[in-house]
Amino acid sequence: MPIPGDFLTTAMAVMPHTDPERALEVALSVDIPFWPQLPRLSYFEDMYVQAAEHFPGIVLDIKGRKLSFSTQKFMSELETVMAGFDDPTLFDVSPGYSAVYQRFLETPLADRPAIRGQLEGPVSFGFNVSDENDRPILFNDTVRPFLLEFMARRVNVQLKRLKQKNENAFMFVDEPGLQFLFSAMSGYGDIQAKKDMEAFFSMIDSPRGVHLCGNPDWDFLLNLDIDILSMDIYTNQDVFAAYAQTIKRFLEKGGVLVWGIVPTNIEPFAKESLESLRDQLENVWTKLYAKGIDRDLLFSRSLLSPATCCLVNPDLEKTVEKGFLAVKRLSEMLRTDYGLGGNG
Repeated sequence: MPIPGDFLTTAMAVMPHTDPERALEVALSVDIPFWPQLPRLSYFEDMYVQAAEHFPGIVLDIKGRKLSFSTQKFMSELETVMAGFDDPTLFDVSPGYSAVYQRFLETPLADRPAIRGQLEGPVSFGFNVSDENDRPILFNDTVRPFLLEFMARRVNVQLKRLKQKNENAFMFVDEPGLQFLFSAMSGYGDIQAKKDMEAFFSMIDSPRGVHLCGNPDWDFLLNLDIDILSMDIYTNQDVFAAYAQTIKRFLEKGGVLVWGIVPTNIEPFAKESLESLRDQLENVWTKLYAKGIDRDLLFSRSLLSPATCCLVNPDLEKTVEKGFLAVKRLSEMLRTDYGLGGNG
């Protein structure tokens, strides 16, 4: 199975560090490492800006830290960009947009159980980037199909590079915007979203999955053609457990769940212990067992991670790093408790 389970560890990519070397060191400390995104170091490292590289019509104001879209610029640049669709460098992450991506790819990674990359997903990107009329480009029927294909190619190019370093590489599509889709105010309903997301994933190589920290329609997500789902279970314990039958189908078809359980904000982190976090996980799992989910299957399809990214702590990266360490220790505790052996 390309994506391992058994409570090995990974994490989300956005980190508060301004020292690229330290950020990479911390990212390599988990079982399934990743290349960090460092928006406090540079606006180029913002997850939306990284995804926007070479996208036609983008207006990037680095000094003002603003990303927008010009319809006229899109039309004037579209033909040139499409002419370069066979060039992988058009879709890869260039050194100017990441201080660590190339360094990560230069690191020996073949002995890891897996490695991971990421890209902002088309729904969240299209929902957060607006045109000259302050209208999200997701609502533009001309731009949206191109956006889906462009981002799919970006995912595939990165995944191909990662697989050259480790054959068990996989990709997260970061989609925080999915939690807003089903609001009457979004202007983009679930039927169109399902159609677009199915089209998007049909263009993406496996293994691939979705990461988000919010509370979306879990049935919608778990029924997508994805291999892995990463979530903030610390916040969404009761809600997620209510979807037992959909979770069961997801696991039985080979899906992997990343349980984001360790909070990285200062106050919630301070009030928890390894034991309290373990108990919270086991409370969710007990509800799932009661609905017919096999314990051994669940464990074999489970990874652990921090609950969320965190850029707002006054202690900057200190609590975040403590959170990474806590995930590792919780993994060791659970693997020992359930006889799954040592990490790695």
